[in-house]
Amino acid sequence: MTTPSTPSARVSNWVIWLPLALFAGVAALALAALLRPQDTAVRSAMVGKPLPAFSLPAGLPKGPSAGTGLDSRALADGHVHVVNVFASWCLPCRVEAPQLAALRAAGVSLVGIAVRDEPGDLAKFLATNGNPFETIGRDDSGQVQLALGSSGVPESYIVDGHGVIRYQHIGEIRTEDMPGLLAQIREAGR
Repeated sequence: MTTPSTPSARVSNWVIWLPLALFAGVAALALAALLRPQDTAVRSAMVGKPLPAFSLPAGLPKGPSAGTGLDSRALADGHVHVVNVFASWCLPCRVEAPQLAALRAAGVSLVGIAVRDEPGDLAKFLATNGNPFETIGRDDSGQVQLALGSSGVPESYIVDGHGVIRYQHIGEIRTEDMPGLLAQIREAGR
């Protein structure tokens, strides 16, 4: 014959199982976090805002690609532009060069901001990797880069016809990024 358990005995039985229940709950939360798809998109504070006002001297001092520099007002001309922040000393910028050439071949207006670069080094970089840019402005101090909220090179911004930033791509543009980037360019043109 069993004796009925006292209320304190029932409580002590429940307390014995509490650590196991807590462990099972924590394990379930950790498993759910591991199985949830990662959101790797970086939200830019500049998306939806006008391009900061700037006027940069020409990236190249002479030659057919010299241009007259880059002025932010010129990018609010009714056409979508891709503004690429890059540098000759940037290895990932070499990786994205074929994709930039493909964008240019697809009819995308592409302008460059060369950050803390020397004109001679920039000319060598463009001679080696191709020059897809309509014009290049030279940001010697990196102030325009900071105003854009850019944390490194390369970065690219899609600017609509009103001069508003519609998309920011951080890092080099890779082949697998092209469909999404072209979709963003089309969307900015609507």
